Amino acid sequence: MSSRDIVLGRIRRALADVPREETPDESPVPRDYWDTHAGRTDAQRLDLLAENLADYRALVHRCPPPGLPALIAELLAARGARSVVAPPGIPADWLPDEIERVADDPSMPPRELDALDSVLTGCAVAVAETGTIVLDAGADQGRRRISLVPDHHICVVRAPEQIVDSVPQALARLDPSRPQTWISGPSATSDIELDRVEGVHGPRTLEVVLVSAADEG
Repeated sequence: MSSRDIVLGRIRRALADVPREETPDESPVPRDYWDTHAGRTDAQRLDLLAENLADYRALVHRCPPPGLPALIAELLAARGARSVVAPPGIPADWLPDEIERVADDPSMPPRELDALDSVLTGCAVAVAETGTIVLDAGADQGRRRISLVPDHHICVVRAPEQIVDSVPQALARLDPSRPQTWISGPSATSDIELDRVEGVHGPRTLEVVLVSAADEG
């Protein structure tokens, strides 16, 4: 008996008591599993997100709201960036005057987008337990491709309101009809010999700015 026969046999046995005319949405699926693995304070959740982002090789920065424009200017200057693509929901005062702000233009060819130095976005939600940032094409996030083509991505996360403990909690906040991009660190892939290469499917450098009033003073 082949592996295929074994798998199909298991499926047939599992569906033996299911009427042929029944559709998947007619039988509710129990979803009483845990939606988090621990009870955390806002501060603990923020610390866990920062730790897991760094573990995925993202560069993590923390600052209070008033310090955000200065920090973004510092990060761009450190890379020598002169042009930044930013969706319309990014406040004008987040970018220094000397930086060219490029609109998220659907007609822009990929080659031109690739030539830009950086991209600046917000996020929809961030998952502390997995170190994941989720974008859903909101006004401060733009179309998916702007976060995938430029080699340098700065993503701003507002704490505590945008941070959740777990993936189930994140899913509950997201609209499944919107395009979603789930980001855990900079783009990376490995071949069969486990040689890691970054920047293949997206930005080589991901910088996450965690903005929290708790960091003031």
